[in-house]
Amino acid sequence: MMKGIYFISGIDTNIGKSIATGWLAKQLLNQHVKVITQKLVQTGNKEYSEDIELHRKIMKIEMLPEDISKLTAPVIYSYPSSPHLAAKIDKKELDIDAITLSSRILKERYDIVLLEGAGGLMVPLTPDLLTIDYISQQNYPIILVTSGRLGSINHTFLSLEAIKNRNLKLHSVIYNLSPHADEIIVQDSLNIINQYIRKNFPEAFIMQMPEITI
Repeated sequence: MMKGIYFISGIDTNIGKSIATGWLAKQLLNQHVKVITQKLVQTGNKEYSEDIELHRKIMKIEMLPEDISKLTAPVIYSYPSSPHLAAKIDKKELDIDAITLSSRILKERYDIVLLEGAGGLMVPLTPDLLTIDYISQQNYPIILVTSGRLGSINHTFLSLEAIKNRNLKLHSVIYNLSPHADEIIVQDSLNIINQYIRKNFPEAFIMQMPEITI
């Protein structure tokens, strides 16, 4: 991977995006790459980011100074919902500039920043700003997390079509093999997604993520 900020999104909620972020960070650490993860917006927490904690657990490292200072999770809301609603409930406007600044600072300190989103690409950060709009503004390459569970193909192709229509760069797709699903569906989904990627995003590729024990 080239140096820079990579945006990690999922095709849906509970697709394994946080686990995939930690897993990829661990693979990079094993290659002696200076890498850190960041959470775009954390919802469902108050004083900390449980997703950042999960990343560190998978990476098998302690919480970093950037975690303690909340540089890796600059925006945290208490209600477990999409950011625009969580911000409304907490009566705390989402500070896009704080997120962007945090990413830039982390980029100065680390070779690679893995920026995990909140939900999928079309999740609203504010009533007027979708996640995909923000990615487009920042020109971040995307790593999309999917799986072989039933129904994933439709959501995967919708996400890839959105990326294609916005002329965004797809770096790769992480294919989550956990939890265990029907082997026939898993293999067929992998093949057809790979076929779509070769045709529409020839520079991108698929990484298969094994089952992770936490």
